[in-house]
Amino acid sequence: MLLDWVASCRAAGLIGGSAERTRTLLTDALKVLTALPGQAEPLPVFAARVLDGHAHALDDGTPLTTLVLRALAILYDMAPPQSAADRRALWTRAGVADDDLSATVLVGGLRSAGDGLLARVARVCTEAGQAASLTLAQVRAPGEFTLGAASPAVVHVVENPSILAVAIRRFGRHCPPLVCTSGWPNSAAIQLLRMLADHGAVLCYHGDFDGEGIRIAAYVLDKTSAHPWRMTAADYRAAVVRNPHGPQPGRITEAPWDPELAEAMAEHGTAVVEELVADVLLEDLAGAAQQKRPPGCP
Repeated sequence: MLLDWVASCRAAGLIGGSAERTRTLLTDALKVLTALPGQAEPLPVFAARVLDGHAHALDDGTPLTTLVLRALAILYDMAPPQSAADRRALWTRAGVADDDLSATVLVGGLRSAGDGLLARVARVCTEAGQAASLTLAQVRAPGEFTLGAASPAVVHVVENPSILAVAIRRFGRHCPPLVCTSGWPNSAAIQLLRMLADHGAVLCYHGDFDGEGIRIAAYVLDKTSAHPWRMTAADYRAAVVRNPHGPQPGRITEAPWDPELAEAMAEHGTAVVEELVADVLLEDLAGAAQQKRPPGCP
């Protein structure tokens, strides 16, 4: 996927006319790309770890940063970043935290025991029938936290906040545990999902049936222990029958959990966004309250 990036590097020629400077810059860029996705570290900490203690090597505007972000834009099928917000979004998508407060994750129905801050915030919001927005700082230092004995072992994960919103509206304070990645998951989302899995939760992920949605799903399944939830070729075909006139799905890539899915999407040429199957997902969530596992989750 980085052939275009390699071609652009060749077209740019030598940095300052120096083969040595060019070799050093490209070597450092490859070091950074190899180390990604990150581990929810702040950018200076990540830079220091990967680049021999040079904490400011990836500061905004440096030649190395420009080179790395150009590669990330290609990897994530995005336009080259044009603003500071675009650049922060790319770093966040690559698992590097902008800071402990900017990266947040939406959750609902998370019944947790313990007196740690994370447990108390999640519990208060759940009992009020509201979603909670947890910061990376809270997820990184949860304090005393356990999944409540009354909680289902399954935690559902969705791509779009609208699904979390309709679930909260339908179930209120009885909403099953639900995490929303809000598109590409940031550091807070990945860290929370890993923490929940470490506490015994089974993670079940659903997202959009389009090119970007499949790449997001593959990323979540690769970086966490999540299982696909209604994300097979059969699920897609059933959704297309109900919603045959959707937009084009965009660039389609393989779905590692179901090789037939990419073929089915290419055949129909139709995207099915998550909101169009919200009723099916809500029925699964209703079943989760009765300890029933959704399709695809062990």
